[in-house]
Amino acid sequence: MTNRCLGKLLYCNVNQLYEKANTSITNSSCCWNESIFCENLLIIKFYKMKTSFFLPMVLIGFMALGQNADLGIANPSTYLSGLKKEMQIEWPKNRTFNVVFHGHSVPAGYFKTPLVNTLSAYPALVLKKIKALYPYAVVNVIVTAIGGENSVSGASRFDNDVLVHQPDILFIDYGLNDLRAGLEKSYKAWDEMIKKTNRNNIKVILLTPSPDQRIDYAVTNNELKKHSDQIIRLANENQVGLVDSFQAFEFLYPKKNKLKKYMSQVNHPNKKGHELIAEEIMTYFK
Repeated sequence: MTNRCLGKLLYCNVNQLYEKANTSITNSSCCWNESIFCENLLIIKFYKMKTSFFLPMVLIGFMALGQNADLGIANPSTYLSGLKKEMQIEWPKNRTFNVVFHGHSVPAGYFKTPLVNTLSAYPALVLKKIKALYPYAVVNVIVTAIGGENSVSGASRFDNDVLVHQPDILFIDYGLNDLRAGLEKSYKAWDEMIKKTNRNNIKVILLTPSPDQRIDYAVTNNELKKHSDQIIRLANENQVGLVDSFQAFEFLYPKKNKLKKYMSQVNHPNKKGHELIAEEIMTYFK
């Protein structure tokens, strides 16, 4: 049972609880305790309280629980609501928006190394799609990604290479290369970058890893899936955005011949693969 359900349950039975509290307080000099267990434990204590105080306090408590139940990964339709409204403003009251893509070789635009196909990589595809939706906005796409880098290195240069651009929206994509860094170090690096963005009132959206054809996807808990799950956990813990690239390609994992059609090399998507990622990102702008 969720907090939301628990709140509804109390609401439906509040008259019964009210009568019980009133009877107990009237007939006894000691306190009455009613305990309700769920995902969270709520203990309502009364000690010679006026019955008129009972109902509003219980409802306020469960309204708070309902709000906590809504916390977690940001809702794509509302997370950028303020920015999307601003993007519709026409000249001369419009402004410039900086969208930064931080990560490894995939957002950097590497296809078959050493070829860098910037205009077919998902940052450029996203810019084109944003401009189709918001023709009055001045939008700068800034790519701070470096091929071969993991999140530990990305976090070390975060202040000088990312925050300096004063991004309105930041995308972080390091999952593939974090296989080398490991889960523990990666978690600390991602968490550090996320918390810095939150302190600077920057909207941040995390990306789970795109495919690596060397991974055995038949193994349910493969290493790439562990990193994907950790990124989802980070988004949930920090209440920020998430683009689940890992899931977007999931329909291709059982058949490697089909997956190859979306890849330019073993761990770099081609334009078709980048389009999949771009479409997932665009759910935040629609």
